[in-house]
Amino acid sequence: MKLRLIYPKWEKLAEQTTFNLPPHGPVVMAAALPGDVEVEFIDENVQKVIFDDKPDLIAISVMLTAQVKRGWQVSDRYRKMGKQVIFGGIGTMLHARETLEHADSVFLGEAEGRLDEVINDFRNNNLKKVYNYMLKHPDMKLVEPARRDILTREFYFHKGVQMVDLVHASRGCRFTCYPCCVNFLGGKSFRPRPVDNVVEELETIDNNRLFIVDNSLAQDTQWEKDLFKAMIPLKKKWCSHTIEDKPEVLDLAAQAGAWYVYQAIFDTSDYIKERIKKYHDNGIMVEGTILLGMDNQTEDDILRLIDFLMEIDLDLAEFTVLTPFRHTKAYDDLLRQRRILDTNWDNYNSGKVVFKPMHMKPERLQELYYYAWETFYKNETQEQKMFKLILNVIEKEIKDGIYKKRREDLANVSFGNKIKR
Repeated sequence: MKLRLIYPKWEKLAEQTTFNLPPHGPVVMAAALPGDVEVEFIDENVQKVIFDDKPDLIAISVMLTAQVKRGWQVSDRYRKMGKQVIFGGIGTMLHARETLEHADSVFLGEAEGRLDEVINDFRNNNLKKVYNYMLKHPDMKLVEPARRDILTREFYFHKGVQMVDLVHASRGCRFTCYPCCVNFLGGKSFRPRPVDNVVEELETIDNNRLFIVDNSLAQDTQWEKDLFKAMIPLKKKWCSHTIEDKPEVLDLAAQAGAWYVYQAIFDTSDYIKERIKKYHDNGIMVEGTILLGMDNQTEDDILRLIDFLMEIDLDLAEFTVLTPFRHTKAYDDLLRQRRILDTNWDNYNSGKVVFKPMHMKPERLQELYYYAWETFYKNETQEQKMFKLILNVIEKEIKDGIYKKRREDLANVSFGNKIKR
């Protein structure tokens, strides 16, 4: 049986350096398929979708809200050709009812242990309209190493540098952040994979540079420490979302190859300053993630926050505006208050204001978003700062004695003409 797995394209933010990471959801889903299913993967961000009748079944994996409409378009065209289409992924779970209008079937939830049923139903011409496993999380021991063999590696380089591979060590989240939908998608409890299973997958990944995509690793101190200890011999270099700033955790993270972390910066407190200093003291770089447009932010608050960022020695910064994604507290509140102005899902890319802010006009928040990007990168472009990240990881690799062919990175890369040190 031949299955064509498609990852729809979406419009990238103009303010960010454009590069493509190998998608995670599709390779995880592919690992859960029966072994006799032949998978052809198309990432529409780097390839053209092929519309023909060669595959038996079309599967569309949607991660982002900004992908859903394109996914529907692709599906509509295949279905007009008489092909059956099934949707899955985060974006499908957030927009299940709408997606049903464009699909023969939708799969909701996590794939492990469930796709045999789907494929058998398809083979028996009995594909169900909905497979809903949202409240039935699989045993985390069932999570197999992702099927990265379906990727075309050459597409995931940026100016001569191979991009990070994505991997996950846990699912679910015990935190309830206002703009986040992880509780809805993965449950309100922290569900870690067995450390041995994570290490087994890491050993299968040829790429030395990784992005651990977990919502937060800072949820269980002992598991976090056990994971980092087990990773030390692998000599991988990785970035992740938040880790705990306890001295013993940061020390182990550094030993395990922590390259940089994404740190939410939500105020101008000494706590934020000190947290970033702790990372830097352990040789870990920091990319600040800054959310603009929360109800507790006035225009002056945002301007002070932008000034603060210039004082705290961030290595990179990424700015977004509050976006009311489905199944978040933000969406529920703004919908109830009739403050959502735009339901064109293409615009839900975290760079466009689609709601009425509490303390300013939407147009002013959009201006402040652009101002934040321009101000932070006025002296060094984002590509120049990214080049420093690459230099940093190469230095770590040299120190570890696993440099191999990394000199080619420096020979091929051209992030900027003048790099400030």
